[in-house]
Amino acid sequence: MPIELPHDLVRTLLAAVDEGTFDAAAAALHLTPSAVSQRIKALEQRTGRVLLTRTKPVRPTESGEAVVRFARQLAALEQVTHQDLGLVDDTDEGGPRPATRLPIVVNADSLATWFLPALTRVPQDPPVCFEVHREDEGHSATLLREGRVMAAVTSSAEPVTGCTVRPLGLARYLPLATPEFRDRHLLPGPLTRRLPEAPVVIYDRRDELQDRFVRGLTRGRSNAGPLRHYVPTSEGFRDAVAAGLGWGLLTDFQAAPLLDAGTLVRLSPGKHLDIPLYWQQWKLDVPALARVAQAVAEAAAEALHTGP
Repeated sequence: MPIELPHDLVRTLLAAVDEGTFDAAAAALHLTPSAVSQRIKALEQRTGRVLLTRTKPVRPTESGEAVVRFARQLAALEQVTHQDLGLVDDTDEGGPRPATRLPIVVNADSLATWFLPALTRVPQDPPVCFEVHREDEGHSATLLREGRVMAAVTSSAEPVTGCTVRPLGLARYLPLATPEFRDRHLLPGPLTRRLPEAPVVIYDRRDELQDRFVRGLTRGRSNAGPLRHYVPTSEGFRDAVAAGLGWGLLTDFQAAPLLDAGTLVRLSPGKHLDIPLYWQQWKLDVPALARVAQAVAEAAAEALHTGP
């Protein structure tokens, strides 16, 4: 017979993952930290597996990720059912309708440009509460696998187990620098020799875009230069390139006003780096999630590219 997973235990595990600590989960559930610990131990005994690593914040193990996904899906479906049946607490009569909570992960550049306007297109009747996580497009699918989000803007075309995937378009990145930086570091050419030696702006240590561009330019012989400035926000990255700290890749959406103003110049006209973006979401019949997916697809069609 299948092992029963009591809903109160499953919800407690989800609260611990979302809140990060047993103490915070206890406060959210109106329990004591001891009760939270006992519930999670009971769930681990039922499954015969360790479900959480007791770090700060706590993290689900591989087995825990499966239970967290189940817990979040259960919570979403329960909320939809309550809305369909018009079930509300007596204390809520006459008050605002409860919102559907949708955790979504998005890469920084999309978040800074076209994604937030997409969310404004989502109808708010019934209301939707967005919980947006920021993660590199190459790693955002991890949050789907962990059950921490219900949908993701990702560069992965391979669907996460239990998810659907649809293409959104191509995010186009242009190699840019200030005219003064170009004159000081990149002239005289050739660019294939000078660019790998020049100071470069990098988002963080997982950002490979600049290296990928240089490898494509040099046919795999070089990466971007060793003098690297790490600036881990999309707006800060743009401003660092515009200030002349180094060269970097900006989306054409971010680059357009700076190019028009002459603040930045293209280092290699006609060359760019296209990153395919996809929308992945859980296979759940949640109307709010479907509305978000439609709004995101429409906004992406206007903001992203479809080909070379």
